[in-house]
Amino acid sequence: MAQRKIVVLGTGGTLAGTSSRPGDNVGYTAAQVGIADLVGAIPLLRGVPIETEQVAQVDSKDMTRGVWDKLEDRCKHHLGREEVAGIVITHGTDTIEETAFYLQEVLSPQKPVVLTCAMRPATSLSPDGPQNIVDAVAVATQEEACGVVVVCAGVIHDSRDVMKVHHYRLDPFSSGDAGPIGYVEEGEVRLVRNWPGDWILYTRTAPVPLQRVEIVFSHAGASRDHVDALVRSGVQGIVVATTGNGTVHRELMPALLDAQKQGVKVLRASRCAEGGVIAQPGDELPSTNLSPVKARILLLLGG
Repeated sequence: MAQRKIVVLGTGGTLAGTSSRPGDNVGYTAAQVGIADLVGAIPLLRGVPIETEQVAQVDSKDMTRGVWDKLEDRCKHHLGREEVAGIVITHGTDTIEETAFYLQEVLSPQKPVVLTCAMRPATSLSPDGPQNIVDAVAVATQEEACGVVVVCAGVIHDSRDVMKVHHYRLDPFSSGDAGPIGYVEEGEVRLVRNWPGDWILYTRTAPVPLQRVEIVFSHAGASRDHVDALVRSGVQGIVVATTGNGTVHRELMPALLDAQKQGVKVLRASRCAEGGVIAQPGDELPSTNLSPVKARILLLLGG
């Protein structure tokens, strides 16, 4: 039986970035090199059955719902092909956790969808992108693998747990309390917990997706002004990044309750890097144990 292929979808990011100075790992321009050229320049992937497709070419700080829609469409197409074992998506680190969570929610794939990235541009003296792509391909070829994961610096993260916690180091991600799924070591995958399954985050009956959801932070000296302005502008959902276990500043809370009364969906998510909101009897606002950026995606999808 012929070896099944891996489809690599390119979206840009630092991995595809270039700089006029080889030693410059900060002042580069993201999303410059095409995915076919990136993959073609990696010796370890020569002879591996890989198909490339450029879905977008963006700096991930500028990621949009439109790119997510294109990725969803192309993933559905390729996942439905019998000859495709899995998908690798190259992406920028800034919003990779959001894209990964979105794709898991809309796809719940039974084949692996592996997002990978880089912290140094392609023109760096020592780029990390090629190794990350090789590791991602190794994960995507695992027969038992399923769901959406993020692979970087040899670590495999569940898309629900992964978060960027550092702006510069080559291993910038954490999976918080849950820990990583596993590791890629010299091309071999070592698991420490299960692949992501289908998540039941809410009981969804006839979900109504929202077109506009914004995030508001609760902080020292917070006021209701931002919430009131968002309501006036027609926002449909608000995620409040709370302090501690879902606590909200006393000046901000009345505005959120007023917004909820006016039909705006409001959801609390802790701004703490680890842990989640523990709901209490009598809570006036619903909560989630997701991060604020992933809670926003949940509301966008009607969760």
